[in-house]
Amino acid sequence: MRVLGFGDNIVDRFVDRRVDYPGGNSVNVAVYARRLGLEAAYLGVFGDDDLGRFLSESISAEGVAVDRCVVRAGESGVSHLRVEDGDRVFLGWNGGGVTVREPLVLDDDLLGYVSGFDLVHSSVYSRSEPELAKLAGLGPLVTFDLSSEAEYRDPAYLDLVCPYADLVLLSCSHLSESATADLLGEVVRRGAGLALGTRGVHGAIACDGRVTVAGAARLVEGAIVDTMGCGDAFLAGFAVSLLRDGWMPAARPGSGMIEQALRGGAAAAYEQCFVEGAFGHGRQSPVTSM
Repeated sequence: MRVLGFGDNIVDRFVDRRVDYPGGNSVNVAVYARRLGLEAAYLGVFGDDDLGRFLSESISAEGVAVDRCVVRAGESGVSHLRVEDGDRVFLGWNGGGVTVREPLVLDDDLLGYVSGFDLVHSSVYSRSEPELAKLAGLGPLVTFDLSSEAEYRDPAYLDLVCPYADLVLLSCSHLSESATADLLGEVVRRGAGLALGTRGVHGAIACDGRVTVAGAARLVEGAIVDTMGCGDAFLAGFAVSLLRDGWMPAARPGSGMIEQALRGGAAAAYEQCFVEGAFGHGRQSPVTSM
């Protein structure tokens, strides 16, 4: 089985540690799928600066193929963060750099490449919405991270994504259980095959319009390194479990498969709590004060 991350990459700069880490939602899911034993690749745009080379080399070192990526003139994306009580605090970013400003357009050649994967994952940070319709019927399952921001809950935005997604992830730790279930139901009504809402220590909920299944979080005992990438790890663990149980575009997962996948997602998120950055590979960053 093969998983492709399509879209964003970014350098996560922890100003308290003065360390840069490679990351990005689409990158992370590909790396985590590889660590769970699947073949994986990343497809996106790297900047032609030193940070772009750092990102490409770090992803490749994880056994994730980057050979079809494009390098464009311009700066790499950088987000600034710090850790408070084990949780990451986002301080700002440079807009994602050339990766977001000049994203990949899927031509016939790239579509042929993408068709060789079992699952393609992208996100709201990838500017990939115009490409999603091209993936419909191509062969791979499509997963998409809708994050937590209100602008990505707007009906007009949901209609850009949901009709083309077999699975969408929504971060819902700020919502009640009933509000989460309502939101997942709306996402499915707008076309998504399956909606998954993660709620931090309160677990996760999955809904496909027929059944709604809740799963408990695996609570951490001891010190958390940081929570960077936990949501991406949950999605990867969830999706990999479904793939191994036979999930395909023409085979919707049953409630038993979803329950098992929720456990797989919780286990992956638990392990991620003990990882520095999204997947390690930290290096000293320039002194930054924010």
